[in-house]
Amino acid sequence: MPEIQKWSVSEPYLELSGKLLEGPYYDEERNELRFVDILEEKLHVLDLAKGPQSLKSFDIGVPIGVTGNIEGPVGDDSIVVAAKHGFAKVDRQTGQLTYIQRIFSDANGENMQIFLGLQDQQLTPLMSSRIRFNDGAIDSRGRFWAGSMTDLKVAELTNDGILYRLDPDQSLHKMIEKMEIPNGMDWNKADDILYVTDTASGNIYIYDFDAETGVIANRRVFFTVEGEPKPDGFAMDDEGCLWVALWGGSKVIRVSPEAKIVGEIEIPTKNVTCAEFAGTELFITTANVDNNAQSHDRFAGQLFKVDVGVKGKPKNKFKFQAQL
Repeated sequence: MPEIQKWSVSEPYLELSGKLLEGPYYDEERNELRFVDILEEKLHVLDLAKGPQSLKSFDIGVPIGVTGNIEGPVGDDSIVVAAKHGFAKVDRQTGQLTYIQRIFSDANGENMQIFLGLQDQQLTPLMSSRIRFNDGAIDSRGRFWAGSMTDLKVAELTNDGILYRLDPDQSLHKMIEKMEIPNGMDWNKADDILYVTDTASGNIYIYDFDAETGVIANRRVFFTVEGEPKPDGFAMDDEGCLWVALWGGSKVIRVSPEAKIVGEIEIPTKNVTCAEFAGTELFITTANVDNNAQSHDRFAGQLFKVDVGVKGKPKNKFKFQAQL
């Protein structure tokens, strides 16, 4: 067994008292860290040169699960996001959200799944209102992958989750169905393996990946978190290891490409949601959604930071091609 390297964090980097902090993203060009609060429907941005006092928050009006940067002439100063009803842009200055591809709509209270113009007869009339987007990532060809799941504010968890792929030409592709909580995802250095977490199952899966076509195949289990904690989001470092947040586990674990735990960060709160690299510093989001724990879990829903001595894998940008 390899020796497990250990770190511990005793206090937050930013005391925010959030509800469900997720989706941390380091914008290296701006030296900014942004992250979301899904339940509070907020986007938060930090200037890391200035520190916690630089926090700016935007009320988006719908939950956002993940964000990404855009490459190419878009004509505005926006980021790309996976929001309540689909893929969208958010203006960096105003926080205004504009849908690129609205997959779900609850117009007139009706269910409408507009993916490829098809109606799914198995969906209930409340499908659109009880679905939201969660985690995602952008591949090496600039395609934006993001998974939908039950919006737990309005419904019980089901396996209606779907992983979608939005291509630069704005075409949509349904990649994986029957997921419960699609979460952390990324690609290996060779760009021939996709990692995808399905939190409720406790599994991180891998798929063979064709970078040219975006096709995935041959699912198998890469790593399983045993017991009560569940794998949430993850960050990948430049050595190919995954830094996996453990929901209910008070930890981030470092998992090698050989699926071995080689590192562990102790976090002083129960529900750890995701991690993101800024240089060799790992920023870690958490949640405060356990009513029974709120009285003694005083660090729940706050942002943490620890230097782990390794850098993260570079981020890809969404290659947005505006339609004429």
